[in-house]
Amino acid sequence: MGTITMGVDLAKQVFSVAELDAAGRVRQRRDLKRDAFAAWLVQLPPGTVVAMEACSGAHHWARRCHAHGLVPRLMAAQFVKPFRKSQGNKNDRNDAEAIATAARQGNMRFVAVKTVDQQARLSWHRVREGYKAEGLAISNRLRGLLAEFGVVVARSDHALRRALGDEVVRQQLPAMLHGLLDDLQRHWQQVRERVAACDAGIATHAKADVRSLRAQQLLGVGPLTADAVIATIGDGRDFMHGRQLSAWLGLTPTQHSSGGKQRLGGISRRGDSDLRTLLIQGARSSLQRANAVALEKASAEQIWIRALTQRLPFGKVLVAIANKHARQLWAMLARDEDYDAEAWLRHPMVQRPAKRSHAMAA
Repeated sequence: MGTITMGVDLAKQVFSVAELDAAGRVRQRRDLKRDAFAAWLVQLPPGTVVAMEACSGAHHWARRCHAHGLVPRLMAAQFVKPFRKSQGNKNDRNDAEAIATAARQGNMRFVAVKTVDQQARLSWHRVREGYKAEGLAISNRLRGLLAEFGVVVARSDHALRRALGDEVVRQQLPAMLHGLLDDLQRHWQQVRERVAACDAGIATHAKADVRSLRAQQLLGVGPLTADAVIATIGDGRDFMHGRQLSAWLGLTPTQHSSGGKQRLGGISRRGDSDLRTLLIQGARSSLQRANAVALEKASAEQIWIRALTQRLPFGKVLVAIANKHARQLWAMLARDEDYDAEAWLRHPMVQRPAKRSHAMAA
């Protein structure tokens, strides 16, 4: 890390900057408008550390820093907060100083800078999630309106569409409500079509990427999950190992350990909630397949899944499978390898022959 660290509190128009020297003392503060901030970056000497919180626009400015030979450092806001001198007095200048101070910590965890391609692909997933939330809100609105007039519909989209198209149900409703329901139903259909269009676009992106195709070799990982993984973590080499990735996704238990006694809680549910949800949903298909396949034809992972179901509740089994899938995905991406169901046999701690029978696996 260089002797001078710049802490930048990002905003839409006015950015606050704090410059720290080698001893951590504030040398200068300044407030710059957007255009002036872009020009100021060009004037900084190459190798200068520019620290920012990982927020909207942070990756864009980090790429600009890279282009000018600077060293961007992105951090999660939760890691910056403890370094603000006064928790009760929050302002842009205090935040900029706290950002610079946090970036100087030797054990600080930094966020990897996403490429333009990664952010563009992630935009499809974020918009898709927005359409899904909008579609759910519209369907709930339709159910609520129908319930106001005594028409209660089952909790499924199919049942709602059938009720809206039923003439008997329509006759029970006031005439002045028909046009409103028709408009809402058309809006609902348009949102569902938007979701389908996003699915098609994401599938196209996944099909054109070798890494996404490699990720789909894993049972329970489809085009949607594979594209989300690549868009979020890239080649995965920003993580030291698969365990770190699964912890970042919130698939590992929280700890409240002290005095040498370990106390483990539920999963932390930190990190990217959308990607974590996709992995857990994909674990359902892996569980169903493992229970359906004959034992003599089951793979080592499927045998492991079946053993889990005998001693753990359903939810914990899904999280365990998702955790395993996250670690497998990291190994495939970071090492540029295809999926190998027998890779575990090559681990130095496994004392088993390279060729084994299913009876031995059981």
